[in-house]
Amino acid sequence: MSTPSVRNIVLVHGGFVDGSGWQAVHRLLTADGFTVTVVQNPTLSLEGDVAATRFVLDGLDGPAVLVGHSYGGAVISEAGTHESVAALVYIAAFAPDKGESVNTLIADPPPGAPVPPILEPRDGFLFLDRAKFAASFAADLPAADAAFLADSQVPWGVDALAGAVTEPAWRHKPSSYLVATEDRMIPPAAQRAMATRAGAVTTEAIGSHAVYVSQPGAVADLIRQAASAER
Repeated sequence: MSTPSVRNIVLVHGGFVDGSGWQAVHRLLTADGFTVTVVQNPTLSLEGDVAATRFVLDGLDGPAVLVGHSYGGAVISEAGTHESVAALVYIAAFAPDKGESVNTLIADPPPGAPVPPILEPRDGFLFLDRAKFAASFAADLPAADAAFLADSQVPWGVDALAGAVTEPAWRHKPSSYLVATEDRMIPPAAQRAMATRAGAVTTEAIGSHAVYVSQPGAVADLIRQAASAER
């Protein structure tokens, strides 16, 4: 393995979950000597989540690889213009262009694509149908782990989905993308299209939308590559 030129890793979670899903990735990377910080997004608005991410970046002592899963990809696309960000890594994530939001990216799904079981908003927040959570979000996790994620859902603010990116960081920073081939939340074809548009180094893993939980080794490998001096 080449000598990493970046020792800081910042992990950004997506909607309906919190940062604890990064535990296995965190364990692998810290064992390699990386300094890993997990952002706990409020997921009330894109602006607020970008602020939370930049707050972490402000406190670092050197450059960082900024990693986002799912909606976290929108967050890192906006926050990643921060001067401390050396590279971006998207994990089954949205990668919006200028003026795009999660809402615009999901507005026209490919024919035959699975429809995420998002319930009608309640008091400005979204949840996934608990009974359908495992099949759509975490089909490759043990049943008990998927049930826990369903039961511990974090309310996702509708304003967060509407937040538009002003200047996508992937236009200025080297990017990598891991496609989850069995994803039933963000269609793999859409993931590949966003990765291609971003000019990202792209790899694929056989995994659900929760690939960052089910395939931590593949996720950590891509992050290590992004941090490498040869990158």
